[in-house]
Amino acid sequence: MAKKLTCKQCDEKKPTCTNCRQHAVICDYATESAAPSRPPRRQYRFRQSKYEIQIDSPTTDTSIQSLSPGPTPPPPLESISLADLHLFHHYVTSTASTVTDGQDPKHVWDIHVPQWGFTFPSILHLILAFSALHLAQQHPALRAQYLNQADAHFTFGVRSVTTVLASLNEDNCQYIYISAVLICLVYFGHGPRAGEFLVFSDTGQAEWLVLMRGVKSILESRHAEIFSGVLAPEEQEGDAQVSEELAEELERHKGRIREVQLLIRAETDDEVIKEMYDSALDALQETFDEVYRMRGAGKHGVNLMHLVIGWLYRLPEGFVGWLEAKDPLALAVLAYWAILLKYMQSSWLMTGWHEHVLAGIQASLPEEHRSWIRWPVECIFGDRQPVAALS
Repeated sequence: MAKKLTCKQCDEKKPTCTNCRQHAVICDYATESAAPSRPPRRQYRFRQSKYEIQIDSPTTDTSIQSLSPGPTPPPPLESISLADLHLFHHYVTSTASTVTDGQDPKHVWDIHVPQWGFTFPSILHLILAFSALHLAQQHPALRAQYLNQADAHFTFGVRSVTTVLASLNEDNCQYIYISAVLICLVYFGHGPRAGEFLVFSDTGQAEWLVLMRGVKSILESRHAEIFSGVLAPEEQEGDAQVSEELAEELERHKGRIREVQLLIRAETDDEVIKEMYDSALDALQETFDEVYRMRGAGKHGVNLMHLVIGWLYRLPEGFVGWLEAKDPLALAVLAYWAILLKYMQSSWLMTGWHEHVLAGIQASLPEEHRSWIRWPVECIFGDRQPVAALS
């Protein structure tokens, strides 16, 4: 897509003309030999990116990558590369629609978010990272190369948004919020990680829990300003009719939840603790109701994200602390929540998360409490035995 510039368009400044400098392309002016037989003309050439896929080069060894201290941040935005343009194009034409399952009447994710990226660099780097992960999922043979691009852009995106968190205000709060949401989406898009089970971990504080707390902090600071304009909430559709088959399935789930609720109440005499568990389990039953109404309307996958993750988001910090400490009763409750992840498997973001989380729960439970999660294990694994990916 080379574009020629006439002498009138080029100011012929040395060593690089203004047009080339502004467009971040290599200028021919300094090296082009003078030829009286033709007027000087400039040709745009994109800089080669270190991420460009070399068709005839061997695939990067992932074992070598794991020994690296970390991905090198991408070049500054003004040096856009063909590889990055490829990621950007894939995002706006394909990846963006996977965030909403194609239901985005305000075009938040395919138009507004990319536009915001030109004002707020963190967003641009994060959508490029997100796009690279989507491509990695679609093209397994090129997975290592796309992951390299994703990690580099993710690193730069996180660093740049971290520097402005302290200056959160009404002008940048939507940008920072979208950046935080993208960071969470990138985490899911990477797929399950050994030893990390969203709200608890084998090695300390769970990575995703830190991200969720960051989103919560941003929302609590600027909720009204964030959910305004194109991010203003949509009017909710009327309740869909749940089929008889789905209604029976829903009642089986809720019946099992009530059973574990009675078991937990029998385990403690502390009324405050009982109340916290009752509240979490009552809210979980309500979430099941909402999810099944969505399923009745033919909606699944990423359409359930706000409901399923919303239950975790609204848990009181005391309960989250029990999960982090791998308290058996709290983990048993989480196991029933993991059933909902099963209904999100049509989204590439959520592939495998239901099995991963439940396997981690079972591996962390004492033997005497594993019978409490027999129903979630049956729902998710069937006759198979859960195997946790521990760190």
